Amino acid sequence: MRVFVTGGTGVVGRRAVPMLIAAGHEVTAAGRSRERLAALERAGARTLALDLFDRAAVERAVAGQEVVVNLATHIPPSSTRMMLPGAWRENDRIRREGSALLAESALAAGASRFVQESFAPIYEDGGAAWLDERAPVRAVRYNRTVLDAERSGASVAERGRVGVVLRFAGFYGPDAHQMRDMLKLVRAGVAPLPGAADAYASLVSHDDAASAVVAALALPSGTYNVCDDEPLTRRELADAFADAFGLRRPKLLPAWTVALMGSLGELLARSERLSNRKLRSFGWAPRWPSVRQGFRAVAEEWEREASSAA
Repeated sequence: MRVFVTGGTGVVGRRAVPMLIAAGHEVTAAGRSRERLAALERAGARTLALDLFDRAAVERAVAGQEVVVNLATHIPPSSTRMMLPGAWRENDRIRREGSALLAESALAAGASRFVQESFAPIYEDGGAAWLDERAPVRAVRYNRTVLDAERSGASVAERGRVGVVLRFAGFYGPDAHQMRDMLKLVRAGVAPLPGAADAYASLVSHDDAASAVVAALALPSGTYNVCDDEPLTRRELADAFADAFGLRRPKLLPAWTVALMGSLGELLARSERLSNRKLRSFGWAPRWPSVRQGFRAVAEEWEREASSAA
């Protein structure tokens, strides 16, 4: 199939594009980094720079495409920057305006399928219960435009085409700046996430998120949680991270830090034990079923990088 991918140079896109090519698809990728676009060209993709808010440019870009995959985001470059006022403004505009324009253009161009990225940690606190895609959601101030992006995906399905929404869990991987920030915290003896010791967190590796994008080309319309098989409690997660890097197990953050972090802290502290059963029923499975293995893989890759640079 002819597949157009926005966000092709992001942490998921730059993995998904080569996977799509390997699966036999003809891929055109749009992204911001010229260096990373060149890498995608070497992998066999056509590439272009695209202003997601330029209607004429978007319409030209999707013309003749059978599938449009929107992975475009603008995530703040550090955990500290995420807390600053206005840090999510560009990301909000992409999810609100860019996603809508892409969906409209895909429909007008006759594309048969539209895949929209989303963010799984918007569910209400579920305690120890498993949360599937039917569980109630409640976005907070900083990420309320996630629901705007999801509506863009749903609008395609409402028009008789296939609209797929991928709700990605928290990302991790060797090139995730959050992982470096987590390592600094754990080295200092502090757990990386707020929340009660028995509150669950669900994650997914960048590679597994990318493989879900490939799987989305065969899914029926709907929303799908993209997460690993074993959500961990905050205590288990902190310990698994420390064990992977050979560090002392850290102390959990005190409860008052949640209020200090505002709406972002409230969201991060929720217990969200996400189920991937729906996506798994269509044949997808994570390479890393748990961060217990995934964190170790990151630690080993960083160790190899350090050795080669020495």
